[in-house]
Amino acid sequence: MSEHILFEEKSGLGIITLNRPDVLNALSTAMCSALDNKLKTWEDDNSIKAVLITSGGGKAFCAGGDVRTIVEQGYENNVLAPEFFSTEYKMNARIYHFRKPFIALLDGITMGGGVGVSIHGSHRIITENTLFAMPESAIGLIPDVGGSYFLPRLPGALGLYLGLTGARLKGSDILYAGIGTAYMSAEKLPGLIEALIEEDITSHNDVDMIIARYAEDPGASTLDEFRDLIDAAFSENIVEEIFDHLSIIDHNWARETLAVLRKMSPISLKIITEQLSRGAKLEFDDCMKMEFRIVCAISSYDSDFYEGVRAVLIDKDHAPKWMPPTLDQVTTDMVLAHFNSPASGDLPL
Repeated sequence: MSEHILFEEKSGLGIITLNRPDVLNALSTAMCSALDNKLKTWEDDNSIKAVLITSGGGKAFCAGGDVRTIVEQGYENNVLAPEFFSTEYKMNARIYHFRKPFIALLDGITMGGGVGVSIHGSHRIITENTLFAMPESAIGLIPDVGGSYFLPRLPGALGLYLGLTGARLKGSDILYAGIGTAYMSAEKLPGLIEALIEEDITSHNDVDMIIARYAEDPGASTLDEFRDLIDAAFSENIVEEIFDHLSIIDHNWARETLAVLRKMSPISLKIITEQLSRGAKLEFDDCMKMEFRIVCAISSYDSDFYEGVRAVLIDKDHAPKWMPPTLDQVTTDMVLAHFNSPASGDLPL
């Protein structure tokens, strides 16, 4: 594992490098545990003034958790999934509560778990290579790693839209949504890193000023063009009403969005809607505990999660057989059962 995540210290800057490019820097349990432990050490180390997380090359910052391994081993033993998610979520909470500047360089694919190791930090730098998504509804999962917390707090109905559709965002759209905090060309990143190492950092404001010297305008947001349509359709908290609203909008965006939603796991769509509705009212740690309840329920039986990962990541036939297959067959009791405490107990934070 040690070569999959690297740690170094340079002049008061703690540097984390995700180094698993053959699987798009997908996170393993061991990587999450190592990151959590290192952040705990650096939090208490007065010589460390800020932390930077980056990737060791390739086209991804981090494409998510290693759910393929979770599912493949889960067919025989479902203990692995709760262990992974518990370790990952504790690490996410560590980042959220981290008091020092935490700078993430999202230079590439940033999805799922990759969002979890970045969005809760103080500074999220995006480039022309950044591709953001929370695509979990396509594999029968939920937008976790704190999605319950940050998605409902995005402007308007963007959070529910992104959580249900798994829509992919780039540059200006990531900044527009408030997911990124600054944009710059990838060629400027080495200079930024060097400045963070060389200059004296005593506060978050010092980091702000360093980043500002390299930041650029990414241009107009295409997401802004559809903002009114998104807010109108996804302001509903009932999935069927979202479908109905999209079906009467005479616009290509609405037709394309509806087509995407119809491919997703019906029960995931309903769980996600309930999840984000609750998350809007919860503190961060309570959101993480709720997500742990949901993923324990999802991963403890032969669920859409196993089928979705099989169809998308293992067999790659992209033809999942969802159960239940339609929204009208997903009952309220089925959804609410995912919010009960697991037999093993709630996430300890």
